[in-house]
Amino acid sequence: MKIAFLELHDWEEKYLSARIDAGHEIVTSLAADADVVSPFIYSKLTAAVIAGLPKLKLVTTRSTGFDHIDVAECSRRGITVCNVPFYGENTVAEHTFALILALSRKVHEAFVRVRAGNYSLDGLRGFDLKDKTIGVVGAGRIGLHVIRIARGFGMKVLAFDLKQDSFWAEVLGFEYAAMDELLSRSDIITLHAPYNKHTHHLINPGNIGKIKRGAILINTARGGLVDTDALLKALDEGILAGAGLDVLEGEEAVLEESALLGDKTNPELLRRAIQNHVILKKPNVVFTPHNAFNSLEALQRILDTTAGNIAAFAAGKPQNVVK
Repeated sequence: MKIAFLELHDWEEKYLSARIDAGHEIVTSLAADADVVSPFIYSKLTAAVIAGLPKLKLVTTRSTGFDHIDVAECSRRGITVCNVPFYGENTVAEHTFALILALSRKVHEAFVRVRAGNYSLDGLRGFDLKDKTIGVVGAGRIGLHVIRIARGFGMKVLAFDLKQDSFWAEVLGFEYAAMDELLSRSDIITLHAPYNKHTHHLINPGNIGKIKRGAILINTARGGLVDTDALLKALDEGILAGAGLDVLEGEEAVLEESALLGDKTNPELLRRAIQNHVILKKPNVVFTPHNAFNSLEALQRILDTTAGNIAAFAAGKPQNVVK
């Protein structure tokens, strides 16, 4: 089979080459005659793109989320879609706390100040995590790791999830709460829900005002979980004391802003890019560039699972198939 890997680094190509059957051909760009395509999160496999790949039999994304793939079109064409269902639960959870601690102890502001030769402590007073309440939206694999770490800090934990597990609640010592209750009681709100039509704008103008005033919002999941207008309003009006963001709604607009400036056909995306720039310049916002997954161990797990997905498909026993 001809396998096209997209958004692949040199070391990843070497790593995969040692783990994929030598009988397969590996290329690192989208080839029209590819039997398999393995995209990452910024490679959009739309219906139009898929139509240009007549030999395509398998899409195996190197991510858990698959909203960048037209799954319905793949299904219509008999193309199997696989993902990496888990690889970095602890990795993303650890990054979540990196963002929380940067905000709670104003690490980012202190760093910039010291680099400028200013050692004043004025305005750098933070707060303890101990005894604070953290609201975890999405108590799945990543969310449970976040809860475990939070309990280690001596935090109280509320969780919102449609599927409640009383066993883990008892073992880890947290309680489930309705979404509005979680928003109103949490000092820190962290999002770990998947992105789909049901979770689009989970944080929105209708519930942003229900957030406990002075809370911190953390998003290491997907940008589309948070309505940008609502986020900007909450930061401007002091509803949120800060935000730690690894993702942004329309983050591709920030990455491709030069192209957007010449494209007058997409004013909404351009508006989103401008809003994101405003958000990122705020001193109470910490932003990392979709980096929460990016540890060596997590990346190796992603590649190992992807190689396994390809081998299983070639053997006629597909695994990790997206429903």
